[in-house]
Amino acid sequence: MLRIVNLLLAPIDGWLASLEINSPQLATAIVRLIPAQCPFERDITVGGHHLFHIPPMCKLNPLYDRFVELRFRALCYLVDTCGSDISAFS
Repeated sequence: MLRIVNLLLAPIDGWLASLEINSPQLATAIVRLIPAQCPFERDITVGGHHLFHIPPMCKLNPLYDRFVELRFRALCYLVDTCGSDISAFS
């Protein structure tokens, strides 16, 4: 089953890997769309007592590493090419 999923996602994975970031608008859009950390991870606390932890589900996404790489390349473009301050994107 996993092999079938990988075959189906291979074109998207290849497209994300080859996507050239060549404009500040594209780089900014990518950085704003892809979160810096997994948004699903949570600690559930009631009355100051830690009940349980919901682990990050992002690692289950087969394209997760590619999205993180794309966000990193966009940040590098903004810093290296545009000279932008990226502290607002953290």
